[in-house]
Amino acid sequence: MSITIKDEAGIAAMRQACRLASEVLDELTPHIRPGITTLDIDRLCADIMRRQGTKSATIGYQPAGYPPYPGHVCTSVNQVVCHGIPNDKPLKKGDIVNVDVTVIKDGWFGDNSRMFEIGECSIAARRLNALTYEAMWLGIQQVRPGARLGDIGHAIQKFAEGHRLSVVREFCGHGIGQKFHEDPQVLHYGKPGTGEELRPGMIFTIEPMINLGRREIKELQDGWTIVTKDRSLSAQWEHTVLVTPTGYEVLTLSAGSPPPPAFITAAAPASA
Repeated sequence: MSITIKDEAGIAAMRQACRLASEVLDELTPHIRPGITTLDIDRLCADIMRRQGTKSATIGYQPAGYPPYPGHVCTSVNQVVCHGIPNDKPLKKGDIVNVDVTVIKDGWFGDNSRMFEIGECSIAARRLNALTYEAMWLGIQQVRPGARLGDIGHAIQKFAEGHRLSVVREFCGHGIGQKFHEDPQVLHYGKPGTGEELRPGMIFTIEPMINLGRREIKELQDGWTIVTKDRSLSAQWEHTVLVTPTGYEVLTLSAGSPPPPAFITAAAPASA
């Protein structure tokens, strides 16, 4: 495993890229209402990126074996777990949608996602969104020098499964910096005390995908869209996190970010 430890200049560049990625979602939020399409969301995000001087990391992105991704952002609605492609179908009351934004600023990548509720949603959908958000933060709370990647995954898995939800295992968080995806892989399940040891200067995403039903998934014919096999709702939240000498710093926080849960006493920087 080849993990890139960021120096002070790299950390400063990542702070900027990640803040800008979060500000895309800040500016998008007032537009999220019934009747908007995910293609509208994509166009709005593309316009925000142009104005702030960033580029989308996803449009044209093509890992080996995949077709080029066609959107500036990923928009995953209801039973879509991740990598939903923007389209012209209007969102309706009761839908939930994840908008996943990754920007490039001066060669550095900032990555985050949020869930949005379209109008009045069911109790089950609101509960799934809220618990997934808390699960992400419980994972973040484990981050400190000397901790292990397995500590993050275990905290998320124990919490989610304790609430009778399931954790998707085929997709994970990842290192990030001057590349979109770097080592390490950050699993959202696991055993405490296992995996890579965390060191100051490591930067990675924590982005649990949690399902209301079973954890099994399938890929649609477009080569990108991942859905729950049982068609149950799925939610995801994502932050990019820096390991500091005393704990962690959440890099993808901005003025409009949802507040951390009450059990988080300090979000950035923090001693965990």
